[in-house]
Amino acid sequence: MIDRPAWTARIEAAWQRRSVCWLQGVRRAGKTVLARALPDVAYFDCELPSVRRALRDPEGFLEEHAGRRLVLDEVHRLDDPAELLKIAADHHPATRVLATGSSGLSARAKFRDTLAGRKAEVWLTPMTAADQRAFGDPALPRRLAHGGLPPFFLANAPAERDMQEWVDAYWARDIQELFRLEKRTPFIRLFELLLADSGGIFEATRFARACEVSRQTVMNYLAVLEATFVMHVVRPFATNPSAELVAAPRVYGFDTGFVATFRGWSPLRHDDFGPLWEHLVLNELHAARQRRDVHYWRTKGG
Repeated sequence: MIDRPAWTARIEAAWQRRSVCWLQGVRRAGKTVLARALPDVAYFDCELPSVRRALRDPEGFLEEHAGRRLVLDEVHRLDDPAELLKIAADHHPATRVLATGSSGLSARAKFRDTLAGRKAEVWLTPMTAADQRAFGDPALPRRLAHGGLPPFFLANAPAERDMQEWVDAYWARDIQELFRLEKRTPFIRLFELLLADSGGIFEATRFARACEVSRQTVMNYLAVLEATFVMHVVRPFATNPSAELVAAPRVYGFDTGFVATFRGWSPLRHDDFGPLWEHLVLNELHAARQRRDVHYWRTKGG
């Protein structure tokens, strides 16, 4: 198991602020491995029926584990996950709970309560430069080509089949279960087109024609993609804040490996490094700031 001290320290700091910590990030970013590596934690996989049965009585479960450090992995699989986390925050402040998920709480249909003021959040991004050093391979070309999801980074070569399996799991586990979208084809088509155009100016009408859906549907899909951290909307900087809301944003894919694969950049050429480096810088900003309020600058001359 590879030690990721920067992220461990971030979780420990979050637990100092709140007894409940929400660990969020895209599928296969390493949330489960990171959570299980924390010292003195009791791990519960909410995908297991036995665990879900035990958690049907949240008060009894929390009484049984009072004062411990608990990991509730894939907590959205519970019927009412917000109830459990709310009880933990309000009535068991000495118990530390780390719950994991692939999107923010406010984006999930199952969460009737977003636990505002009751939780701290940690956003586990794809691998940072510090993570690369921890994984023993700080080489830039490998990180750009393979991406920052640990299983893909550690693979012998970028695997298009594995990335397609990731997309299938993303649709089945994160989108259908949590957002209840019905039409797979236009949604995945938009996802793939955005990856191929990653970093470009976003024009909803153009994508609506390509996906054969309405402009509003494209905007709704983009909101879901952003909520699940697979797309990042970066708006232009303007001295007039209202101008930022109407100006065209740029949309970036979450991972250099996926961008390179869906653009057909294999092997990488020298000219491919610049656009992928831009994605890598954005990832470092997100990891360090734990926020998305990053803007791009463009003059009137373009």
